[in-house]
Amino acid sequence: MGLRLLDDKVVLVNGGSQGVGAAVVRAAVREGAVVAFTGRRAEVGEKLAADTGAHFVRADLSDPEQARDSVVGTVAAHGRVDCLVNAAGLTSRGSLLDTTPELFDQHMAINLKAPFFAMQAAVTDMTARDAPGTIVNIGSNCAHGGPPHLAPYSVAKAGLAGLTRNAAHAHRFDRIRINTVNIGWTATEGEDATQRAYHGAGDDWQEQAALGLPMGKLGQPDEIADFVVFLLSERSGVVTGSVIDWDQNVLGALD
Repeated sequence: MGLRLLDDKVVLVNGGSQGVGAAVVRAAVREGAVVAFTGRRAEVGEKLAADTGAHFVRADLSDPEQARDSVVGTVAAHGRVDCLVNAAGLTSRGSLLDTTPELFDQHMAINLKAPFFAMQAAVTDMTARDAPGTIVNIGSNCAHGGPPHLAPYSVAKAGLAGLTRNAAHAHRFDRIRINTVNIGWTATEGEDATQRAYHGAGDDWQEQAALGLPMGKLGQPDEIADFVVFLLSERSGVVTGSVIDWDQNVLGALD
């Protein structure tokens, strides 16, 4: 077998038990990495661990201590962390007018505070070893504004884009590359649950949605995962501080 993209790398995927995060876990294992991942639901995480050989750690990332500890635990178990992916996301609905302080805080905790403190711990390990590293955050095209019913989510994802640029600039001479992938509408288990809970979707909602999309399908987690693995790997070269729109809608273009 030829050299794989992540051979001998230690990769931590926060929010890796389902959806895009789980796809990243599978892709990173396939590309030769030692992979640890976190999630809140033990049964889901343990099944993915059994299927892939990755190491599952149950964690509630709304607690910044647990977000930090996910990195500290990975370093304790594997000696270091080379790559971090922040894939956990909360997409519960709320507009400017009906969002409560509690809902706002939930979005900030999962979508912004957890990545911040996981990145803090990962960069601390990398700089202590004077070693290069890579971080990829899973953002959203809602960072550009978002729909009215995703107000706190859009605010948090805009913050994540700012965090990416700030941290990438701060640690560029440490050879730590930090990028965000702003994904669009994606076919995940979480999105299926959201469509059914909030929008009355039936079993054929993905097929119906695909009819109105330029490429005839929603974004696919495995395709996103391949791109994330590329950004984690040395094949992506010197790129850092990039917030990349990974979607089939061209932002800013109008008919």
